[in-house]
Amino acid sequence: MTDDGAPLAAPPPSTTSPVQRRRWWTLAVLGLVQLMVALDVTIINIALPRAQAALHFSTALRQWPLTGYALAFGALLLLGGRLGDWWGRRTALLIGLVGFAVASAVGGAATSFAMLVAARAVQGAFAAVLAPAALAALTTTFVAPAERARAFAIYGALAGSGAAIGLIVGGALTQWVSWRWTLYVNVVFGLVALVGVLALVPRGRPATHDPLDLPGLLLGGGGLFLVVYGFANAVTASWGDAVTMGSLVLGVVLLVAFVAWQRRSRHPLVPLRIVAHRTRGGSLAALFLSSAGLFGVSLFLTYYLENLDGYSPLRTGIAYLPMVGALAVTAAIASARLLGMVGPRPLVPTGMVLAALGLILFTRLPLHAAYLSSVLPGLILTGLGLGLVFAPAIASATAGVRAVDAGAASASVNTFQQVGGSMGTALLNTIAVSAGTRAFLHGTGPVALRQAAATVHGDVIAFWWAAGLFVLGAVVSLALLRSGPLDLSADPAT
Repeated sequence: MTDDGAPLAAPPPSTTSPVQRRRWWTLAVLGLVQLMVALDVTIINIALPRAQAALHFSTALRQWPLTGYALAFGALLLLGGRLGDWWGRRTALLIGLVGFAVASAVGGAATSFAMLVAARAVQGAFAAVLAPAALAALTTTFVAPAERARAFAIYGALAGSGAAIGLIVGGALTQWVSWRWTLYVNVVFGLVALVGVLALVPRGRPATHDPLDLPGLLLGGGGLFLVVYGFANAVTASWGDAVTMGSLVLGVVLLVAFVAWQRRSRHPLVPLRIVAHRTRGGSLAALFLSSAGLFGVSLFLTYYLENLDGYSPLRTGIAYLPMVGALAVTAAIASARLLGMVGPRPLVPTGMVLAALGLILFTRLPLHAAYLSSVLPGLILTGLGLGLVFAPAIASATAGVRAVDAGAASASVNTFQQVGGSMGTALLNTIAVSAGTRAFLHGTGPVALRQAAATVHGDVIAFWWAAGLFVLGAVVSLALLRSGPLDLSADPAT
């Protein structure tokens, strides 16, 4: 249905209507909303070393400003999409923008670690409202197939480049103004987008909607939080600690209960037929594992470049550009040419292997590395691999779904990516800090040199584990995905 309850199959509105005349301006506003949401996944990465120095939190806790945002975003996306259905796209966008801007202002003004993490989690919660509302508004704004294809191409480019732009903008703001402006900048973006939504996005809400699956939300969200918390708690306690083990076990129990409930629920948050489909399930697993490896790597490499190699925040952001460029090249080739001919099975496992090889190159990082010889090759190889993973996996995860499942399938893609990123960051940071601590205690020599060597050792161990996640992704995707053109016949109206 459209935002006012009309069926999607209704004749397209006249292009002389106010909504249609302003549709490209609407795209600009919705693109800004999506860019802001995607940008905040990474914008604080480059700022973390200076935020850590200003707020005096430990290396063991450094993942939480990243994990707090990604976990809240991923765990609440399905709820956010349902709220957009209830409130209407315009209302959801307005509430999301105001909440996101306020949370960003609070985070920028943070005087403690707890205040920063809480603000980032609230940001993620409101991002979970914004992302599906913006996508739904775009869908109801562009009704002609040719124009809709162009609009989605532009929107997808903004969404895909958000993480890369976040690294550059975060580095520039941190170096030239303050790390706090990596959060304050969202107030500016939010105000501009707010004015645009008020002026361009029409009112309206659907005539009917399914009831909220509250048990599913509590079971799924609670399970995800407890698993991530268990991984993170192992840094400051141990893997055998009662709180760590209790969180992990209870989290797994809740997730198993979530799956069982989804099978019984009349209005499930995640219809299991989406995940049970072999190609879609394999694609979602690939997105989960690749995001788990990627999010952690960006954290360790950022700290390595800034703290050990003495890079400025801006230079660190620019250092990632070759990876982004390589990713864009292989993603474009895979999407435009290869996927339609060979399907996802040859592409995704190949990309996983390439990314794993790139991460293995990072395991050879010395105490002080030359960028061209020690860092650049790994970045390019990892980028080439990620482009072959993300583009085909996202296309395969949403191909051929029935119209009634289109929203849930799209939300599942974002959920698996964000939750994979938050779990991977927590797990890999725990491994890195634990390995680094052991290396420091058993090392010899001056304290400063021993600390630097222990940090590199911890990072190297984490890179090996991240490479293992990509190898596991290669095995899983090779087993589940299928070769040949994607099957789009499930629902011609999708």
